[in-house]
Amino acid sequence: MDKIIPFTIKDLAKITNHRSGEIKFGEKMLTIPKDADPTDFLKKCEAKYVLFGIPEDIGIRANYGRPGAASAWDSAIKSIANIQHNRFCKGSQLVVLGQLDVSKLTKNVESLDFNDIDDRSKLSQLVDKIDKDVSHIIFNLVKLGKTPIVIGGGHNNSYGNIKGTALAKGKPINAINFDAHSDFRILEGRHSGNGFSYAYEEGFLKKYFIFGLHENYTSKSVLDIIKKIEDRVRYATYDSISIRREKEFDKEMAHALEFVNDDFFGIEIDLDAIPNIACSAMTMSGFSVEQLRQFISFFGKNKNASYLHICEGAPDLGEEKNNHLIGKLIGYLITDFIKSNTISPVQIPTSLTKIL
Repeated sequence: MDKIIPFTIKDLAKITNHRSGEIKFGEKMLTIPKDADPTDFLKKCEAKYVLFGIPEDIGIRANYGRPGAASAWDSAIKSIANIQHNRFCKGSQLVVLGQLDVSKLTKNVESLDFNDIDDRSKLSQLVDKIDKDVSHIIFNLVKLGKTPIVIGGGHNNSYGNIKGTALAKGKPINAINFDAHSDFRILEGRHSGNGFSYAYEEGFLKKYFIFGLHENYTSKSVLDIIKKIEDRVRYATYDSISIRREKEFDKEMAHALEFVNDDFFGIEIDLDAIPNIACSAMTMSGFSVEQLRQFISFFGKNKNASYLHICEGAPDLGEEKNNHLIGKLIGYLITDFIKSNTISPVQIPTSLTKIL
């Protein structure tokens, strides 16, 4: 894991707002000691979840998108550090690994124009390099029995998440994707719009469900491809659930879980599915934040849920006075994921069950 810039205890102290009478996540989250071997430390520590950032937007640029997602990691970790450590969720359940070092790759991107065919090919080659690093890191974390929580970057990183997890598990895995887009585009060189199609083609992705697909922004060619392989790739559109109300949100979640739950699966979250969130493909229509949180809680409590990936949020593209809100939203989603596995259902007294 030499491509990681470690996040240290000093880094945590700098971004944690200490307050008398309160305990923040930043005071309890674990970091890997400077003189420790990361693998040995993670193997011995009891914390189940490992936080890992990918501060890049190269895959988004390669897909004709607006850059900005590289800033999500910094925004998120500052918000996470200041969540209250209490009986509902404890910071000690998290190890902050650090972020992928993409500094050299980012410098190479500055002079590239995605409208130029040759430059776009160069962007795809850079995404290939990120793929290798991400899959290697995720492989090591899953092999150690940890549950990765991946923040930031474009949805191109779904490929590395899926590949790394599949290699660690020794077999293809499934994925559930909360997204306005399929990211199942043709294999034309790697970018943020074809992470799942590449993972499928290369045998790392067994079954794939797209939850909340926007009908207006899904091409006929993608729909035709999915129709041919509907035993392995399915979807529920946002329009059918929230606009025409032909389907119910809760029932569609249950159908999706039934589809992916026959094996290990990854939970993929694209923030462009939520209205008015600053991202490369911002939307004015979509599911609510509350529905997204319910989605993560519903799928996260399953024993086959192998990782959580939150991507495409771009604080730098929003209003400066509000750009911290994406980090705050990511903090909510992460704690919802952790709580889904740790908070026991409320027990209803026997006397009340008779009344109910």
